[in-house]
Amino acid sequence: MVRAGLTTERVVRAGAELADEAGFEQVTPSELARRFDVKVASLYSHVKNAHDLKTKVALLALEELADRAAAALAGRAGRDALVAFADVYRDYAREHPGRYAAARFRLDPETAAASAGVRHSQMMRAILRGYDLTGPDETHAVRLLGSVFHGYVDLESQGGFDHSSPASQESWTRILAVLDTLLRDWPQT
Repeated sequence: MVRAGLTTERVVRAGAELADEAGFEQVTPSELARRFDVKVASLYSHVKNAHDLKTKVALLALEELADRAAAALAGRAGRDALVAFADVYRDYAREHPGRYAAARFRLDPETAAASAGVRHSQMMRAILRGYDLTGPDETHAVRLLGSVFHGYVDLESQGGFDHSSPASQESWTRILAVLDTLLRDWPQT
């Protein structure tokens, strides 16, 4: 029997909150059961196991991030779109560190194909169309941008830039300007 008030959405949202508070690796059915003051078995009406719980939190995070990115990109193109998209990732990681980690959780191919992750890729490719990149060059650029955005955010969140000058924001702004220049003058092979 399903406990009154407990829903899959409520369990997943609590998992997302736990991820932000304690880290995505701490998201487990047993920890959520403690938070809801229920037996772990009560959660299994809503999630199959720890992996299913983490998958659902990842899907929520991907959806939230895609919605923010879509809103930020509306009416923008070129450098403005690139900066807006990058800032969404960085801001989301700062506001929701556990959810940001969840958004990078490895999903099985079928789940990934049905997730908001597809929207992320579509938005990034739409940005790149403004730079006249197509085919393999577009794919290389998507990988470059993802590597830079995620790499920078990971290093920054771990304190990698805390003890040096200039400020992290200044580097971020310069890196995005360099990416814009690179994308406008993409090397022909």
